[in-house]
Amino acid sequence: MGVDKAVDEASESRAVAELDGVTTMSVVRYPIAPGYRVNVRSGPGTQYRIVRTLGLDVRVPIYCQTPGEWISGPYGTTNLWDNIASGEFVSDAYVNTGNDGYVAKRCG
Repeated sequence: MGVDKAVDEASESRAVAELDGVTTMSVVRYPIAPGYRVNVRSGPGTQYRIVRTLGLDVRVPIYCQTPGEWISGPYGTTNLWDNIASGEFVSDAYVNTGNDGYVAKRCG
């Protein structure tokens, strides 16, 4: 197993569980549209540099969402961008959240 795969699996199973009245949180991962290799940007628009490109059939966490450039994709046209890691954004038009609006807190 490669390091990237190990990191992805660790992220996928990440859960913060604290006892005695403190919050429990689990990371939900959403599928990228089948057949698409989606560019991950450093900000919420195509004018931001490409940080990396996602492989096929991956799932991503959404830590927060922010408005940005309008993008059309397989899941519609939207200006929502999903923060999937520190300094990493993908257009919500390529993420199957099952919702046209916010599914996570707003960034910032």
